[in-house]
Amino acid sequence: MNNQGFDYFVALFSILAGSLMVLVAQKLIIRRLKAWAQMTETSVDDFLIQVIESTLVPLLYFGVLYFGIRSLALPPFGRKAMSFLGIVLLTFYGVRFLTQTVSYTVMDLWVKKQRNESLEKGMRGLLPVVRILIWGVGIIFLLDNLGVKVSTVITGLGISGIAVALAAQAVLGDLFSYIAILFDRPFSIGDFVVVDEFMGTIEHIGIKTTRIRSLNGELLVFSNTNLTGSRIRNYKMMEKRRVTFTLGVTYETAHGQLKEIPGLIQSVVKRVSGTLFDRAHFASYGDFSLNFEVVYYVLSGDYNRYMDIHQEINLAIKEEFDKRGIGFAYPTQTLYLNRLSAPNA
Repeated sequence: MNNQGFDYFVALFSILAGSLMVLVAQKLIIRRLKAWAQMTETSVDDFLIQVIESTLVPLLYFGVLYFGIRSLALPPFGRKAMSFLGIVLLTFYGVRFLTQTVSYTVMDLWVKKQRNESLEKGMRGLLPVVRILIWGVGIIFLLDNLGVKVSTVITGLGISGIAVALAAQAVLGDLFSYIAILFDRPFSIGDFVVVDEFMGTIEHIGIKTTRIRSLNGELLVFSNTNLTGSRIRNYKMMEKRRVTFTLGVTYETAHGQLKEIPGLIQSVVKRVSGTLFDRAHFASYGDFSLNFEVVYYVLSGDYNRYMDIHQEINLAIKEEFDKRGIGFAYPTQTLYLNRLSAPNA
């Protein structure tokens, strides 16, 4: 190939010298960078050092080999083979760098800061799809640099994609709904929700379906498209619960006691921790009772906590009414009888 012995010596020497320089840099510089990164609180520097070690260092070794061999006189086939190998390696490590960056940005810089378990699980299920898309773009880029007519390939993929999209329309709809749930987060695992007439706790959010454990114990399975198109009431996000109830006292209750009842109820509610009193009023005259309407807030979205507080308030009201001789009304009817005297014979 018209190469002298000295040419081979120069090529071998340049490869060995370049490899030694890369090795020294790897051992000294990267080691010191790792030691420095361990003293910092952020993880960005650790990620950058990892990327340099796994991506840049192999490319440097290949660059040394590439330029060492290219210094020799090579046949056309050899030059094409080296160029082909260079394009393949650059594409491979470039795509690898992109996938690592996307994974780190999503999982470490975003998801972990959110501290949301359902979001983390969802993104772990979605990241493989993102990686496949990046690798697909990388392969198209590689084929284009190798001289393949990419436009024909893209056209074929477009036609095939339309056919697949029409055939899997429901699946793709659920997938996009899954992405909407991940980013919009109307609910997460552990939330108690009501969907139309169904209610239960979110157990699993999948790419196609979401599973809800009902109060009766059975597992309800909803498609993601069905959920995103429904009216969902999420009780886990409730910061406080408004409670309205009515109690009735008998018509025999004295006027002074009726005036005392709203303040009495207010003092009872305020004594219970975790509540915010709103109002208590003599609201209406019932068929058999004088009705008082009471409104207060429970400063928690937990249903069991609400029931405990409401029970405590009901017991306290009953105790206070008993002390004052105020009677609760119950359905009664009064029958009036008129005695009619017999007509004179």
